[in-house]
Amino acid sequence: MELNSGDTAWVLISTALVLLMTPGLALFYGGMTRAKSTLNMMMMSFAAIAIVSVLWVVYGYSLAFGDSGSGFYGAFAWSDLSAGIDSLANNGGEYPIPLLSFAAFQLMFAIITVALISGAIADRAKFLTWGIFAAIWVTVVYFPVAHWVFDFGTADAEGNVTGSGWLADLGVVDFAGGTAVHINAGAAGLALAIVLGRRIGFKKSPIRPHNLPLVLLGSGLLWFGWFGFNAGSALGANGTAALALLNTQVATAAGLAGWLLVERLRDGHATSLGAASGAVAGLVAITPACASLDPWAAVLLGLIAGALCALAVGLKYKLNYDDSLDVVGVHLVGGLVGCLFIGFFATEGGLVFGDGAELLGKQAIGAFSTLAYSFVVTLVLGFILAKTIGFRVSKDAEMEGVDLTQHAESAYELDSVSGGGFVGSAAKAKSPVSVKKDEEVSA
Repeated sequence: MELNSGDTAWVLISTALVLLMTPGLALFYGGMTRAKSTLNMMMMSFAAIAIVSVLWVVYGYSLAFGDSGSGFYGAFAWSDLSAGIDSLANNGGEYPIPLLSFAAFQLMFAIITVALISGAIADRAKFLTWGIFAAIWVTVVYFPVAHWVFDFGTADAEGNVTGSGWLADLGVVDFAGGTAVHINAGAAGLALAIVLGRRIGFKKSPIRPHNLPLVLLGSGLLWFGWFGFNAGSALGANGTAALALLNTQVATAAGLAGWLLVERLRDGHATSLGAASGAVAGLVAITPACASLDPWAAVLLGLIAGALCALAVGLKYKLNYDDSLDVVGVHLVGGLVGCLFIGFFATEGGLVFGDGAELLGKQAIGAFSTLAYSFVVTLVLGFILAKTIGFRVSKDAEMEGVDLTQHAESAYELDSVSGGGFVGSAAKAKSPVSVKKDEEVSA
């Protein structure tokens, strides 16, 4: 098979689009936090880019897509990608694109998955511990789960395939990451929210987004980048990519509408935060299903996901866990809805079209096995880090703001004395809490 320049170009463009999603997520999350936590929130996404990129080249690609003979993990070996300059990608069959383009594309999925988790622990996490967690979590959770779902094995010249993941072998349909990315990150976010505990003032005082235009900008960049996420997963410029792209657009639009409809009926008004969150809910739900549905079914999925996620985000107040930026309500719930929806409405194997419940059963196994594995391992890892080096900042540091205490910076310098210049230390950039304390001492 010869290299196809058109397919290669599309995969390379899609790779760049998926990378853009992580800075977009940083803006989305950054706007949703309080002003004193903005930089810390965004830095957790950028740290994910740095940490995961390095580990992917060292051993991550091999652990996710290497052939160990096991359906549960790839090869524990150095990721030798040097041969990728001349070789073609082989994942259940050979593709007319370079191996390096496939490896780079899959790297971006690993990055965004780690970054998504950070939204559950906004305002209260130690940055160093987050970095250590990200390195360990992507190694023991994401890389193996990516092998389960995305590794379709290596095909030889006779068409024999070896080294595929167990969920891929089972026949679970997850075109672009409903299990490995969204359910995985959502379950991990729930576990970390339990480990770190509730923020000071949770359910006692309103904790509102500090910059809604930033949230809308971030969601727009996520929407734009998601075309690479979903349509790029076709690994070629073909009809499957076109179907995935169209379904992504209409499901996202419907998700936005579904969320706003719930807000209008429940609260009497539709919000900009709801619009941004509804769009993301639609994106999450269509991710596993984008190549398996007719466009009308994608619209239905978006409406359902937008409405259900809008209702699900309120569960944290009833169940008393502090998922700061609704990672559980949007990504875990949205991912489950999208994966299970395939069992009903997939054009091939869907229950609605008279093909029985076999596919639905497989989808449930894929979704809930990923959920259970990610939640349990993350819970154990989180508790170990919390009890050893500490995961949550002190009460005083949380009140002061993690931007100042963790990074010695402030997102917005409004002090007329400094003239809006760079703040070099926490001592030079005092928060209202510090100013109040100084006034009390002076008095």
